[in-house]
This record gives sequence, C-alpha cells and structure tokens, in this order.
Amino acid sequence: MPNAVDWEALTKAARQAMEQAYVPYSRYPVGAAALTEDGRVVSGCNVENASYGLTLCAECSLVSQLQMTGGGRLVAFSCVDGEGNVLMPCGRCRQLLYEFRAPHMQLLTVSGVKTMDEVLPDAFGPENLSQ
Repeated sequence: MPNAVDWEALTKAARQAMEQAYVPYSRYPVGAAALTEDGRVVSGCNVENASYGLTLCAECSLVSQLQMTGGGRLVAFSCVDGEGNVLMPCGRCRQLLYEFRAPHMQLLTVSGVKTMDEVLPDAFGPENLSQ
C-alpha cells in the first residue's frame, strides 16, 4: 500500500463520480472512488430504480468497474453525498468492500481515516468459506 494516500484527489474522484448518479426518486446522489494496489483509481455512483430494492449503491458500481478494468484489491476508499460531504458506507456496502479489500485497506470516514477492520470488525469473508 502506498505510504501516503492523496485523500483530496480520491475524494475529488468520488465527487466527479457523484455527478453521474441517476437519482430521480430520492434526489440523493452518491459517488465513491477507490485506489487499487496497482495505483488505478476506480469509481462509481448510485443508480436508482423505480423498484427501490433494485437500486445500486455507488460502491456496487465501483466494484463492477474494478472487475471490468482488471480486478485487484482496494487500498483506499472515499465516498461523498451530493454536497461533496464524506459519507460512511452502509453495512451492506462495507461487506461488499471487505470482499475486495487489500490488507490494511483505509477508508475516509466522517470521523477520519479508519481501516476496513475498524469499520467492519469481526467480518465474515472468503476466508470463512475455505475448507
């Protein structure tokens, strides 16, 4: 993992992703961006659906972009709302990010930079399925 994450640049990428959000129902755009182990920045935005349960969070589209651009592991993550304010991923999205994290992944949160293990302690993951 890089010694220093450029949180300002990562959050700027999340804000740019947020501009692409499709939110005709809630009018609550969200953007997310992450740095990969190989230095790429991947991003995503929320995409709503009239059937609310089918709405995709920004983290979902970010992980899709990660896979579509070569895969890898996430080392740093930032998420913002329509005003550009930092957001904490919901529990579902924390689990999604956990699956694709690098060891010691960091997240910019409303209370500062935290590790994935701090925001999702005692998580269930792929290692629990190994036989």
